[in-house]
Amino acid sequence: MMRCPRSQGVGVVPHTMSYTQDSVFRLPNFIRIWVACLSPQRLPISGAASGTRRLTAWTDDVNSLDDHSPKFPEALGMLHCRFEQIHPFLDGNGRTGRLVLNLILVRLGYPPVVIHKRNRNKYLRALRRADNGEAGPIAELVARTILESLYRFVLPTVAGPARLVPLETLASHDVKASPLRAAASRGRLQASRGSDGRWRSSRLWLDDYLRSRYQRQ
Repeated sequence: MMRCPRSQGVGVVPHTMSYTQDSVFRLPNFIRIWVACLSPQRLPISGAASGTRRLTAWTDDVNSLDDHSPKFPEALGMLHCRFEQIHPFLDGNGRTGRLVLNLILVRLGYPPVVIHKRNRNKYLRALRRADNGEAGPIAELVARTILESLYRFVLPTVAGPARLVPLETLASHDVKASPLRAAASRGRLQASRGSDGRWRSSRLWLDDYLRSRYQRQ
């Protein structure tokens, strides 16, 4: 059996990813170098009670969410911001926070939020403004992404190929909503414009339009 050199002293070495002031959810990862071998060093935890209270209060506020309230997007956005402020883990808090946000939404019957890479900077700016108590930007971002998920994933599945749905629902990576609206206004895409000013078409009409467009090309 290999034995550690007797010349090694006794000391405490911090892990490269640890912090000096960590809560109960961000445990410091220290190693004490013993004469015989390496073993974990137990240290007092600072801020444990505070971290637990903040997460408990956050959970209570999540459970009291009213998704029928006009302020629901603001409340949801600020709850997401608060989770990131608590920062309960050493790493992966952003990804975990977005997963938790989607868990809340799915349990309330909403489609999940997908923050695309192209919206990353906008998302981070909205979080910074929420840190200062301004809920509007993060609420708008959450609401818009919920609608995007609804239009892209839920409505096409529920509606079927013949039912009229907003053009945003029929948009894809290859066919954007703006060209579809232009084609509808010019009469190239069969569509109906409602009293709300929004164009609606069907998957069948879109397929006819795409076939005729490819034939013209």
